Amino acid sequence: MRGLNGKIGVVAGGGRGIGAATAMRLADEGALVVVGDINEEWAKDSAAAITKKGGKAIGVYLDGTSADSQKAIVAAALAEFGGLDFFHSNLAGGTEGDVDALNCPEDVFDRSVAINLKSHLLATQAALPAMLEHGGGGAMIYTSSGAASAGAAWQVAYPMTKNGIHALARHVAAKWGKDGIRANVICPGLIMTEAVAQHLSEAQVNDMRQRTPSPRLGKPDDIAGAVAFLASDDGIFINGQVWHVNGGTQMRD
Repeated sequence: MRGLNGKIGVVAGGGRGIGAATAMRLADEGALVVVGDINEEWAKDSAAAITKKGGKAIGVYLDGTSADSQKAIVAAALAEFGGLDFFHSNLAGGTEGDVDALNCPEDVFDRSVAINLKSHLLATQAALPAMLEHGGGGAMIYTSSGAASAGAAWQVAYPMTKNGIHALARHVAAKWGKDGIRANVICPGLIMTEAVAQHLSEAQVNDMRQRTPSPRLGKPDDIAGAVAFLASDDGIFINGQVWHVNGGTQMRD
């Protein structure tokens, strides 16, 4: 992939699953990676796996809902590697108790907003000044979800907040595109991470396999490849877009 070698970036939520696979793929392409996670040990393990393969990475604590923590991870990238070229904001959670619109408690909704939406705004506020300062632009890449457009009957807060990420990315693209800033969104479908596999029965997995047009279910590496492309110079003319990476479970323009 063109233009990733020597680029400096942050992968937020990079301790496990999609984030860890993405951090590894970016490092394999020659990027210098700061892995952040609310579980600092996971972040350090992810970074250690990269360095064991000969890549360059550090792992740090990140609470995505804290402006100071978001600023700190950007500062870590500047201090360790000397710049910031991309930021993969890959944070999600807080779905417990999130049911339909008549039964979603206010505290559940607020927690979902904090984790699934505010965190991405805080990441943007921390990362953009560093990207703009060196004058070379940069890439914000946000993880959303197919839930944003699926019309799920069983939850309300999570899809609402994920939709907000799309508006954020388009705002960033429209406002700072002339300065070389690109902002795009990845909407994963069902990706068989460690966490997902623990919560699905064999029957549910088989059902999803039957309903997916592709011959297999999604893997973290599928998302990692899309993120790497958007972070690279090959993705330089892609801005303000929402990419669905789901094996065809949702087919959208």
